[in-house]
Amino acid sequence: MLSMKTQYAFKALMYMAQQDRQRPILIAEIAEQKTIPLKFLENILLQLKKAAILDSKKGKGGGYLFAKNPADITLATVMRLIDGPISLLPCVSLHFYTKCKNCDENFCGLNKVMLQVRDASLEILENKTVADIAGTSNESLDI
Repeated sequence: MLSMKTQYAFKALMYMAQQDRQRPILIAEIAEQKTIPLKFLENILLQLKKAAILDSKKGKGGGYLFAKNPADITLATVMRLIDGPISLLPCVSLHFYTKCKNCDENFCGLNKVMLQVRDASLEILENKTVADIAGTSNESLDI
């Protein structure tokens, strides 16, 4: 299940992708338009900025804008950034692998099934982008 934090991140990114990407967008505007608690959204956008997905401009006319083209930001990237592992078990995670206690992965049927689940999920999440979910994937997106 997607966490509320990840859902809010996707809502904010979709909203931003649907706007004029030449102008910075105020946090308050995104929060109001997408009904996201302002303080919660501030933390999310700061995480996205630290990961070089977003940039910010200070002062009058300031706000957040994309540092990367929304068509280049995969859903998997955002999910990992906000929530960490995508896989359902730590023993099948690509980026956050941890061996399960008291388990031999060579003989674990659950491990083998969860590998397939992970691979099927990643096939979609690595190939779908913010532009796709925002409905802007066919536009010319120059950042």
